[in-house]
Order: sequence, then structure tokens, then C-alpha cells
Amino acid sequence: MLRALTLAFALLASAAQAGERYVSMGSSYAAGLGVAPYQEGAPARCARSTRNYANQLAARRGLTLVDVGCSGARTSAILQPWGELPAQIDAVTADTALVTVTIGGNDIGLVGGLYGASCRQLGEANCAPATTPSEADYAALKTAMTGMVAAIRQRAPKARIVLVEYPTILPPKGSCAATPLSDADADAARAKAARLLAITREAATASDAWVITTSEFSRNHDACAAEPWMNGYPAPGAAPYHPNLAAMTAIAEALDAALR
Repeated sequence: MLRALTLAFALLASAAQAGERYVSMGSSYAAGLGVAPYQEGAPARCARSTRNYANQLAARRGLTLVDVGCSGARTSAILQPWGELPAQIDAVTADTALVTVTIGGNDIGLVGGLYGASCRQLGEANCAPATTPSEADYAALKTAMTGMVAAIRQRAPKARIVLVEYPTILPPKGSCAATPLSDADADAARAKAARLLAITREAATASDAWVITTSEFSRNHDACAAEPWMNGYPAPGAAPYHPNLAAMTAIAEALDAALR
């Protein structure tokens, strides 16, 4: 994997030069939910931050950014219209040089499951019920992500496609005051995150895409860490169990290093 990533970084150097088109797609982890201020004119429910990793990368590299990430999006929102929103892939054109995507967590209830579990642990009202993805759900996610990359490649044959992993949310074991979870709920969330990570990497390998290994370089910055890149629960003024500005900056730096 490391050899593949080194090769990926070398290949990235030939793509996405200043002024070229860069499309950022995905869920709230791409859009930047909770990292204010938000982009003017963007759909309010998408909560696209002006400081998400895509905007920071575009500023660093002088890229022409088209940001279509949207909070709550599943993989289906990449290829199909989602309510009043067009399919995110519609932003990808033949001249697109770089596409980054962070997606998949909502397909398996990763963050929503954490919301509900912490809500129940604190005895709050109207908590979302616990959900456990089936093997069929994981298989469907893998198929969707592989198909998504293939569809992007068809639209933009020369683009470098990069799947950006979800940052590490929880510590390797247990929880803390910032993550009010039972041991069972914390373990269930870690299991979901591990499956999402594996599927993301498998989809990249199978589909001529590359991976930014966010889960690795954010490992010591979970919500319980001394310097967290992940919000805990609750998160007044931000978004629980979502990346903070430090995480967005770290991802932008990793992408920028790859482009160099």
C-alpha cells in the first residue's frame, strides 16, 4: 500500500496545475459541516465550509475549485439527483484535472449511529435507534464506490481521482468524556469505520484511483486526544463527531504534499 501511495503521489505531480479544474465531492466530511463560515450561495443544507480541505487545497495550489460536497450525502448522491440537488458527478467535465471524494459513512450509519448512541448514553430524548449494517449493506457500498470511480473516470479520462479517507473518530479502545458511549457502541462504531476504510481502499485499488490515508495520520488526533481533530459530543457551535478545522488543514496539507 505504501509503495502504491508513493507512486500515486508521483503521478499526482503531473495533474492539477495552477488554474486547472478541481472538483470536490462527498458528504459532510468533505463539505466541512461545523467549520464556519459557510460558502455563500451554496444550498444551506449542504453546509459547505469556506475552510474545508478542498478550499484550502485550491488556495494553496491556485486551482479552480468546483465544490459540490453536501452534508448527509450518500454514495447515491454522487451519481443521481438528491432532492433538488443535481448529481454531484455532473460537476465533473472532460477537462477536470483533479477529483477528490470523501463518501460512504452515511451509507452505513457511521456518524448517525454515533449521534444516537451518545444521545442514549446521556439519557436525552428522541434519540436515533441503533442500526447495524448487514453484509449486503457493505457489499452494496463497495459496489457503489467502485462504480462511482469508474463513472468519474469515464467523464474525465485524464483526471487524477483521489479518495480521501474519513479521519479517525475514536481512540483504539474505550471512550472518554468527549465521547459518551457504551463500550459496545464504541466498538460497533470502530467496526463500521474499519469496514469503510477497507472498502475505500479496495475501491481505489480496483478502479484506478488513489487514497489519502487520513485514518493513519489522524490516528493520534481522535476526539479523545490531547490535540483532537475530531469533535466530540455534544459540540456547541460545531458538529458532533465531525472533523474540525485542524483536520481540514491536515488533509489539505497531505493533498498538497502529494501534488508536490
